Amino acid sequence: MTKRELEQRMHMVKALMSIGFTPDEARQLRRISMFLHSWHERECGDGYGVIERDDVTDKPFWTQSANGRRYAIRDMEKGAINRLSRIMSAHPTLTPYVQGDPRGAALYILRPGDVPEGQHADSYYTRGICVF
Repeated sequence: MTKRELEQRMHMVKALMSIGFTPDEARQLRRISMFLHSWHERECGDGYGVIERDDVTDKPFWTQSANGRRYAIRDMEKGAINRLSRIMSAHPTLTPYVQGDPRGAALYILRPGDVPEGQHADSYYTRGICVF
């Protein structure tokens, strides 16, 4: 890790702490964000295969690129979302936003006022605190 990366991470932790998260909660949010980012990358495919969800049951499957075989896998994304919900339940004024595009951070914490009244978070999530 470079000095700049460390400074950016510390800035993120301080921003999360300034809105009421404990250092441990900030660490957990970062781990959740990193996991979701990795999951979203695999949903787009990584050369070895891709995670796909069944249209009917919503269960995830790993589909291999080489031979097209599908294997049922554990739905670890739902576990990460559940952990996120538990943390956020202690902070009712804040809203998590999970961004599924793997080209950016997977998790943003939105404060009151970050999203204009009557608007959807899809267009304004970058006003929140980026958890990376």
